[in-house]
Amino acid sequence: MLVLVGGGRLERRSSDLARVGVSCFGRAVCDGVSTIPGESGAAPFGRATVSSLEKIAARRAELDELSQALAKQLAEVDAEREELAVAERVLRRLYEHEAGAAGPVSPQSVQVAGRSVLKVPHRSEVADASALPGDYQRMLQIVKEAGGPVMVKEVGAELGIDASAPGRLEPLRGKLSKLAGRGWLHKLPNGTFTARA
Repeated sequence: MLVLVGGGRLERRSSDLARVGVSCFGRAVCDGVSTIPGESGAAPFGRATVSSLEKIAARRAELDELSQALAKQLAEVDAEREELAVAERVLRRLYEHEAGAAGPVSPQSVQVAGRSVLKVPHRSEVADASALPGDYQRMLQIVKEAGGPVMVKEVGAELGIDASAPGRLEPLRGKLSKLAGRGWLHKLPNGTFTARA
C-alpha cells in the first residue's frame, strides 16, 4: 500500500499499516493524514483523535455504570411497589373481615350534662354513615345529593326548617360544622358544605 511520507513522497508500507491496524482501502492517504505514526513531515495518527476516543470510551463506561445503577434502583422501586400492593390487599381483606364480623354499627349515646345524647363519631372510627344519628345521616345525604357546595339554608329547606325566622338555622349550621369537623363533610371558606369523597 502506498502512503504519503515526508517530503511528499509515496512509499509502500503495507506492513506498517497492518501493524497499526488501519485500513484505507488501498488509498495512499486516509482523510489527508498519514497513518504511519512518527513519520517525519506527517502528522501522527491523530493524537487528538486518540484522546477523543479515550474520552468517548470513558464517558461510555460512565453511562454504562449509570445505566446499571438506574436499572438496580428501578428494580428496587418495582419490588417495593409490589410489597405495598400486597400489604394494601391484606389490609383491605382484614378491614372487610372485621367490618363484616362486627355487623352494622348503631349510633352510640353518651351522657352530656345529665342528658343522654347520640354521639357523632369521627369518620375514621366507623365503617360507614350508619353509625351517625338519624338527623345527621339525613343532612349528610342532602349534601351528597346536591353534588356541589350547599348553603345551610338549602339544607334547612330540604329538612323543612323555616329560614325566615332569625336564628332558626344556627343549630343546623352547628350540626353541619360538627359533621365537617368529624371528617364527614368539607366546609368551604364561604360557609358552604360539600361531601367528602
